[in-house]
Amino acid sequence: MKYRKLGHTDIDVSVIGLGTMTFGEQNTEAEAFAQMDYALAQGVNLFDTAELYAIPPRPETCGATERIIGRWLKARGAREKIVLASKIAGPGEGWVDHIRGGRTRYGRAHIRAALEGSLRRLQTDRIDLYQLHWPERKTNFFGKLGYTPEADADFTPFAETLAALAEQVQAGKIRFIGLSNETPWGVMRFLAAAEQLDLPRVVSVQNPYSLLNRTYEIGLAEVSVRERCGLLAYSPLGFGVLSGKYLHGARPKGARITRWPDYTRYSSPQAEAATEAYVQLARDHGLEPAQMALAFVHDRPFLTSTLIGATTLDQLRANIASIDLELPESVLEGIERIHQAHPNPSP
Repeated sequence: MKYRKLGHTDIDVSVIGLGTMTFGEQNTEAEAFAQMDYALAQGVNLFDTAELYAIPPRPETCGATERIIGRWLKARGAREKIVLASKIAGPGEGWVDHIRGGRTRYGRAHIRAALEGSLRRLQTDRIDLYQLHWPERKTNFFGKLGYTPEADADFTPFAETLAALAEQVQAGKIRFIGLSNETPWGVMRFLAAAEQLDLPRVVSVQNPYSLLNRTYEIGLAEVSVRERCGLLAYSPLGFGVLSGKYLHGARPKGARITRWPDYTRYSSPQAEAATEAYVQLARDHGLEPAQMALAFVHDRPFLTSTLIGATTLDQLRANIASIDLELPESVLEGIERIHQAHPNPSP
């Protein structure tokens, strides 16, 4: 395994991190335990979860992922071996009403309630990296490419949110803070507020990044490098699409898009065309398409960790093995040619 510093901290996190949103929905507790055991044995030390999980979000499985991780941490005595990351859910009309009675904002009382719930489910006294899961304000995230000005309901001021997080840092319940699904403007506003008011500084940004969605490069990459708040890349395989297993209408039994066909973010005709080209490029060079796609993400200079998820142990093994793959220049040139022909089909 390879490691990089988490932001400006002295914490080393694995370049491959374990995403866990399938635990409690697609994966049973026994399967989740096996995945965490294997990941830890391979040197993966960053485990990422959220109060929202499992995915897709529904009342029956809300918090299930954190509870499974908590039971694993207790059973294995592994708390000191991992960097534990979780997230507080933001507002969302209709689809997060089951979380904390729909009180999903980023004010002081909301943060305290969300954090206490996560700590209880995770059976720990602290979370190493606590992230805001998506912006409280209306902006472009979750597949929205362009920004359209809309009337915002009042959102919590950046300084107020940071001050509330600072209380929990001082209490020892959070070590560091991060953002997720954020824009360049949002990241810079949080960084400016931290500098002006001597509040905790953001150490990471967890956003989507893959061969099908390189929009992070348009502004946020520079922020990550210059401000030392690197990317935690989620969906690096685009819900598994970049493995090629869904090409030409294939729907493998039990796979995510087979079970939830409404998840179309990575399944447009444009994404299908790009995926076919990337898969063919990999095969032309004797590479596994999924490993090629992951190796490209690992190599980005603005990346801290690639968060991989898997529904089988075989998938997890193959994904973790991608850490040893260095893409030759001919493959990188091929990726750029495809990107120019099919730029960001899945923002």
